[in-house]
Amino acid sequence: MKRVAVIVFPGSNCDAETLAAARAAGSDAYFVWHRDTDLQQADVVILPGGFSYGDYLRSGAIARFSGVMGAVTEHAHAGGAVLGICNGFQILCEAGLLPGGLMRNARLRFLSRPVWVRVEQTDTPFTSLYENGEVLEIPVAHGDGRYVVEPRTAAELEATERVVWRYVRDNPNGSTNEIAGVTNAGRNVVGIMPHPERRDAPALGGQDGARVFHSMEARHATQHAADVRAVDDRHLRV
Repeated sequence: MKRVAVIVFPGSNCDAETLAAARAAGSDAYFVWHRDTDLQQADVVILPGGFSYGDYLRSGAIARFSGVMGAVTEHAHAGGAVLGICNGFQILCEAGLLPGGLMRNARLRFLSRPVWVRVEQTDTPFTSLYENGEVLEIPVAHGDGRYVVEPRTAAELEATERVVWRYVRDNPNGSTNEIAGVTNAGRNVVGIMPHPERRDAPALGGQDGARVFHSMEARHATQHAADVRAVDDRHLRV
């Protein structure tokens, strides 16, 4: 069972739903306040959606200086899994854990509706239970969701297969290359703009987002099985 830390910033408003989705997938999920600095017990860290610090200055610009972000950075650099959803994605970009940034939507309006995204990569802790090319319907809710990145970095993201989700049917916010989610070079840090916790059960209109959270547990089970096999192999060689 994964230990999942859901970070709560002032202004977070998707923390409870994210916690519930992680628990529904079988994880031992718990809240961590933005002033806390200890994430040593966490296997996975999730930065949920919302409007951290009121999105003053720029979305995520203040939250990246919170006390907990030093621990999030250490966790990521050590290879720990980190997921940023919507505002969490913005914070990860501001903190330099993911490339690019999230700017005002091209139509200059807050966008709140279901969108369609195509799964581009399954080699991450949060997408392993999806199929490459699978199309999902998942809601967005953002005013600053337009992913922007310089052309050279965009080309690098494409060449190294680090685009995780891509908008299809339409580009709702004007993102570069229709990008809805990316991962870092180590593939352990993922940021997505759509809200998978809002498509986690039939009562919420569908379950297309549930496998984001179940993938965390599947990866844990695979790692645990590999560890057990390694121990058995060592015993056989003795």
